[in-house]
Amino acid sequence: MRVSSPRSRTAALAAGIALCAGGAGVAMAVGRLVPALNPMLIAIVLGASAANSVAIPAWIRPGVEFSAKRLLRVGIAVLGLQLMFSDIVALGWGVIAIVVAVVALGIAGTMYMGRLLGLPWTQRVLIACGFSICGAAAVAAADGVVKAKDEETVTAIALVVIFGSLMIPGIPLLAQSAGLDDRRSGMLAGGAIHEVAQVVAAGGVIGGGALAVATVVKLARVLMLAPVMAYLGIVQRRRARDGGVHGAAAGKQPPIVPLFVIGFLVSVAVRSSGLLPDFVIDQAAHLQTALLTTAMFALGLGVRIGLLRSVGPRPFVLATASTLWVVFIAFIGILLVG
Repeated sequence: MRVSSPRSRTAALAAGIALCAGGAGVAMAVGRLVPALNPMLIAIVLGASAANSVAIPAWIRPGVEFSAKRLLRVGIAVLGLQLMFSDIVALGWGVIAIVVAVVALGIAGTMYMGRLLGLPWTQRVLIACGFSICGAAAVAAADGVVKAKDEETVTAIALVVIFGSLMIPGIPLLAQSAGLDDRRSGMLAGGAIHEVAQVVAAGGVIGGGALAVATVVKLARVLMLAPVMAYLGIVQRRRARDGGVHGAAAGKQPPIVPLFVIGFLVSVAVRSSGLLPDFVIDQAAHLQTALLTTAMFALGLGVRIGLLRSVGPRPFVLATASTLWVVFIAFIGILLVG
């Protein structure tokens, strides 16, 4: 069906958004029934299952793309309301240094290993950001800056789900084997695991005071999303100027700092001001979850089993190496800081 009139375009947009919102509603309901499962990860699985079992009408694609890109960026901006600068500073400069090292060295090492494997620059960027910062949200945020191919985005998100889930039992086992106390075990979980929800799950497995420490350390990594996206914006402008950007319009420069990153920082500043009542913060958390879950279902609709098979083993090799590298950085940092 060809969408031509404004009315039909609006209907296509609404239908696609409604489909993704419905999928998000199911995912969030399952998440409430099984608190150990994160609704965003459930949404990706549901979207991928739907895409590989039934034919999604092509005419609703505009609404699906809107959900995967626009709603996701709004969700990332609202995510900032869950962060406070004071919580990050309270970690101490040693822990902050670990967070910066995990993100900076994690991205640099992953990019280098990906280049050795011969992966495209955009694919390397998505995997590096997802594994070093905050999982699927970081993958999608990086995609909003570097404009990767759809198959690169869904591959990176799938890898985050697979490897991050494996770390939920893996990190507690590593912490126990190394004889780490609850605080340092929480630091390891927050510093190494990809998704916030995966960190919470691992912190719960460790027990004691590990969960609170793990969550704050992970949120500090989330805060690094802003400077990393700003840096990528600068790199992308240089690549666009040099003609190295896939599908870039001639003479069109991407913004140095994407608007959603500015919104994210504004949200952090507003939350840090202490002006917002707890009720507003709680409602913002629900809104953020709904927006990001809707976006993840939309991204899941782009996952095709045949597509994942076609990418070959190299992204999986990079994901394995990146996971081990990030865990190594976090572990050594914890041993040094104590």
